[in-house]
Amino acid sequence: MARRWSRFTPAQRARLWARFRAGDTMEEIAAVLGRHPGMVQKTVEAEGGCAPRPRHRAPATLATSERETIGRLLAQDAGVRTIARALGRAPSTVSREVRRNGGGTPYNAALADLRAWRRARRPKPSRLAQCARLRRLVAAKLAQDWSPAQIAGWLRRTYPAAPELHVSAETIYRSLFVQARGVLKQELTAHLRSHRGRRRAKLATARPSRRGQIVGAVSIAERPPEASDRALPGHWEGDLLMGAGQTVIATLVERHSRYVHLVRVPSKETQVVVDALIRAVRRLPGQLMATLTWDRGHELQQHQRFAVATDVQVYFCDPRSPWQRGSNENTNGLLRQYLPKNANLRAYTQRQLDAVARRLNTRPRQTLDFRTPAEVLHHAVALTT
Repeated sequence: MARRWSRFTPAQRARLWARFRAGDTMEEIAAVLGRHPGMVQKTVEAEGGCAPRPRHRAPATLATSERETIGRLLAQDAGVRTIARALGRAPSTVSREVRRNGGGTPYNAALADLRAWRRARRPKPSRLAQCARLRRLVAAKLAQDWSPAQIAGWLRRTYPAAPELHVSAETIYRSLFVQARGVLKQELTAHLRSHRGRRRAKLATARPSRRGQIVGAVSIAERPPEASDRALPGHWEGDLLMGAGQTVIATLVERHSRYVHLVRVPSKETQVVVDALIRAVRRLPGQLMATLTWDRGHELQQHQRFAVATDVQVYFCDPRSPWQRGSNENTNGLLRQYLPKNANLRAYTQRQLDAVARRLNTRPRQTLDFRTPAEVLHHAVALTT
């Protein structure tokens, strides 16, 4: 049992993180390594689910073979300059090596190499830890529910001439998840989309669902080219977002700008959903909606009534093809930060839903070169009017 709680060897740690990235559970990883699941859990949580970067020697440092040469020549009473010429190194490099790892005892190449490797293992402070202004900017944007990728892109765009204020999204994630760094407060993880305190492996676990037939459905294959290539505004994707107790809201996303509009829907009945969508579309300015792409849900059985009332043509995705509404699927994932699966969506007023939509529409998006959906839509509408 003692071995099950002993430290992992470097090879075991590498195998642990490989299994973790592959999506194995703590119990499965522990069984493979012959260790206690609690030890695996403790190791993963200590790193915030972020696999440590593998260590490597800097090219300029002495190699193990060079230290063996130093040890052999010292045993032959060779001088520092003679050893330096044999290695092609500066005499000061050899002198410093002998002084650090030899001292008053005979020089041991293996022990010297181990000491140097351990001495090099000193955590270097990240840019966030070194720059208080950058740290304040990142923390403020996280508190506004911006993602690390959005923050990194906004910093590069806002401060192009100040590289000291540039930071990668990965550094922000690691500073949040690896609390041993002591850079960003752990409470800020609550503002991440997932609300997780550590990183999880990405797994494709989506299961295809069977959807019914829609009478008179027009296939997405017949959608006009201007709707497919996202070149012009006015083409939307839609779906229902599910909550607790079969409660729903309708989500509409403009394909060109990724602008989102949320619609309060009392139930999934097609009469109710279509009535709510008709009222929402009629409130949109001008001819801002020309087409709507929906999935195969029964809630839009009355799509022809919707088309007549709004002059908006509805196109339906192929069965089990959610990627054909990629912008809408992605936006629904972002909305879970504010409308979790266990929330009763019927409790939200339209005013509250508008506030949530405003949050998303005023946040920069990586796919828009870190502009906001509201900014992109306003610019596109201005060009077409």
